[in-house]
Amino acid sequence: MIQQNRHTYSVSAMCKVLKIARSTFYYDTEVSAQKEQVKREEERVLKENIAKVFNENLHVYGTRKLKIELDKETDGLPISRRRIGRLMSELGLQSKYAKPSYKPMATRPNEESVRNVLNREFEVDKEMSVLVSDLTYVKVGYRWSYVCFLIDLYNREIVGWSVGAQKDAALVQRAFDSVKYPLGNVNLFHTDRGSEFKNVGIDELLRGYKIKRSLSHKGNPYDNAVQRQHLRF
Repeated sequence: MIQQNRHTYSVSAMCKVLKIARSTFYYDTEVSAQKEQVKREEERVLKENIAKVFNENLHVYGTRKLKIELDKETDGLPISRRRIGRLMSELGLQSKYAKPSYKPMATRPNEESVRNVLNREFEVDKEMSVLVSDLTYVKVGYRWSYVCFLIDLYNREIVGWSVGAQKDAALVQRAFDSVKYPLGNVNLFHTDRGSEFKNVGIDELLRGYKIKRSLSHKGNPYDNAVQRQHLRF
């Protein structure tokens, strides 16, 4: 409570009212910060190990097999499959053999507000008329970062890109900012239905340049196959 209100009231006054020694408050705060720092470092190392084992095994390991391998490297320290699954999700990792679970759709495919306009027509006859995009992740130094690419479907040229620690709309917007060609020439922008693409911020950006939007069908990676091929590096 003191930590949450220290910008409104003085620490001394709150400690006096609550009959807590200031030294106790500062000690507990320092210990909590140290614990949080240790936890962040632990998860950073664990993410690196997960990505390493996952890539070494050709992207086929799920949480069960990853847990078996990680348990060997951590001298028996328990790592839950739920935690491994959460970190895999943060890294954007999914086993090739993962069984898709059935999720009822809120709307029928033909009733979705944004359709798959591109419809796998990956050959276009005009430069900068159609842009496609997707995200991947790379290791920069000791940390993992997300990368967003914008590709001109006409010649498969990377015309814009950005790097960041967060997988969000700002990452996509920075990729657009890096494009050196006139965005007014772009007719269509095609992506999957990730939240970093399907949001109000990107809607406003596209409206500003009068660019139509196209989104892949739900759960269908082949609708964005051209962009995914460029992410294999």
